[in-house]
Amino acid sequence: MRPASTMSKLHGKTAGITGGTIGMALTTAKLFVEEGAHVVVTGRRKDKLDDAVAEIGHNVTGVQGDVSNLDDLDRLVEAVIAHTGRVDVLFASAGNHTFDEPLGAVTERSFDEVFDVNVRGTFFTVQKLLPLMPDGASIILNGSAAAVQGSPGSTVYAASKAALRSFARTWTTDLKERRIRVNVLSPGAIHTPSFETLPPEFRSQALSAIPAGRLGAEADVATVALFLASADSGYITGAELPVDGGLTQV
Repeated sequence: MRPASTMSKLHGKTAGITGGTIGMALTTAKLFVEEGAHVVVTGRRKDKLDDAVAEIGHNVTGVQGDVSNLDDLDRLVEAVIAHTGRVDVLFASAGNHTFDEPLGAVTERSFDEVFDVNVRGTFFTVQKLLPLMPDGASIILNGSAAAVQGSPGSTVYAASKAALRSFARTWTTDLKERRIRVNVLSPGAIHTPSFETLPPEFRSQALSAIPAGRLGAEADVATVALFLASADSGYITGAELPVDGGLTQV
């Protein structure tokens, strides 16, 4: 890690990252700290949260909570107020996924588990933290290539991620007077711990369909998140930025 300096892209900023205890979000949190930010990360499991905070090492605050629980979100707000009082960057990354549940197998419970986190949780995370965001802040929603592919077995997950694309469009216009930018970062097949839990045939099919010829790395997502968080993307808002090796682009 290099020390933060006035040349760092996020020097003096506070970044909130939900679901920041594993995978792409944890790698993003570490990069944001390297770039000068104080990062507030959330996670549902205390042991995983403690491990993530220790791994990030410094300039980090951990807040245990579930984004689908509004009381937990209130505690997140309280923690931010207590530590820095502001959120310059919000990476709404917490998510729940199903990739092997065809239409006929979807239950009320499985539907609610995905939408409660991915849609309801994202909505209220942004709503509750919005009063702490200064003019010119950046909101990054963690989307998915699944939202535009129509892959079998992903009906609920894909729909939940498509909702985030809609959020970005409407929130961009809602927040234009405050110059708060809202964008969607949409990963494709990324080599994360979660990816390893998917059925082998799904993983094999995903890899063969990627024009770049490889799975994405967590760092591929983190660097794009940094771009969207920083002034480098100051003229980009309301957009969806695929990080998928061309999977949805050709």
